Amino acid sequence: MRLWSLHPRYLDGKGLVALWREGLLAQSVLGGHVRGYGNHPQLARFRDHRPPGEAIAFYLYAVLDEARVRGYRFDPGKIEGPVRPVTLIEVTEGQLRFEVSHLAGKLARRDPEKLRMLGRVDVPRAHSSFVVVPGPVAWWEKGSSQ
Repeated sequence: MRLWSLHPRYLDGKGLVALWREGLLAQSVLGGHVRGYGNHPQLARFRDHRPPGEAIAFYLYAVLDEARVRGYRFDPGKIEGPVRPVTLIEVTEGQLRFEVSHLAGKLARRDPEKLRMLGRVDVPRAHSSFVVVPGPVAWWEKGSSQ
C-alpha cells in the first residue's frame, strides 16, 4: 500500500489509478470493513487522526480532484463520509524527499515525461491533507535508511 504524501499531480496515470484504489482500500480498513492491512504502517497517520474516516475521505477527494483535471472518471460515491476540511497531518521534509526519489524510480520506467516534470520541481508540493514540517523520513516508511 502506498498512500503518497506528495501531491497527486506528480503521479503518472498508473500511479494515480493505483493511489485511488489503495486509498479506497485504506478507507475500508479504517472503517473496519476489511480485516487485512489493519496494521499497515502507512495507515498510522490516518488512524491517529480524529476522526480517521474524515481524514481519509479528505485525502481521497484530493485524489478525485486530480483525476477530474486529467479527465478520469473515478466514482465519488465510493468515498464514505462528508468532505470537509480536517486538521492537516504532519509530513516531514525527509519523507517528501524519500517519496520523490521513490517516485522517480517508478517514472523512469513508466513515464519519462512525468519524470522530467518532477525533476524540474525544487520543492515538491505535498498532498493537500498534509502540512510539511522539518524532519527525517517517517518511521513507518519501508526501505528507508533511518
